Amino acid sequence: MGKLGDTTWEAMCVNDGSVDDSGIILESIASDDPRFRPLHFKCNQGQTAAFDAGIRNAKGRLLVTMDADLQNDPADIPLLLEHLSDDIGAVCGVRVKRRDNFIRRISSRLANWVRNRLSGDNITDTGCSLKLFRAECFQNIRLFEGMHRFLPTLVKMEGFRIVEVPVSHHPRFAGESKYGVWNRLFKSFKDLLAVRWMKTRGLRYEIVPLKDAPGEQASRRRVVANPMVEQSPGTT
Repeated sequence: MGKLGDTTWEAMCVNDGSVDDSGIILESIASDDPRFRPLHFKCNQGQTAAFDAGIRNAKGRLLVTMDADLQNDPADIPLLLEHLSDDIGAVCGVRVKRRDNFIRRISSRLANWVRNRLSGDNITDTGCSLKLFRAECFQNIRLFEGMHRFLPTLVKMEGFRIVEVPVSHHPRFAGESKYGVWNRLFKSFKDLLAVRWMKTRGLRYEIVPLKDAPGEQASRRRVVANPMVEQSPGTT
């Protein structure tokens, strides 16, 4: 995090009901450095709930998500920040030279292809948890279990642009992955159908001033409409 220089930051560390000493270690770190803010679940709730808790409790204007398995590198965060221009809502990492076994790589590629095919999207590597979002991206998004796989798509549905950048990838340091062919593709299929339904049934309208209305009335209507437009900088 030293590469961030004078940038003010905090780290939301979500303990997803771990049964080891993770909670104690997190509290010890937080006692020495208040920039680390642990959140402890009563029991295991899964990755979507962990991301949601971190996002909802964070105080910053920019949010970075990442796993705690050390396969993503915090040193890549400045790289994400470099690609966040004014018209971009989120920057998504794409893992290059993946350090996973063949089964994980092929199942991930297959799952990405199916998701993009059915959702009409073009996200290269939605399984990469290293992503940068503007906090306002989540203002109107309600997450459900399994929806962490579709965060870029949900953000695009809110009208924000997405860009992708290559990021590094490391071997898993400890523990075992909970993801395989079953839950990457088949188990998440119903979630994919839900996102597909949301994309096709979402409300899309724009409030515009009445052309022949008196100037004062038209001006009042523009004041109402403009903030809505500014919050949705466009889609890719």
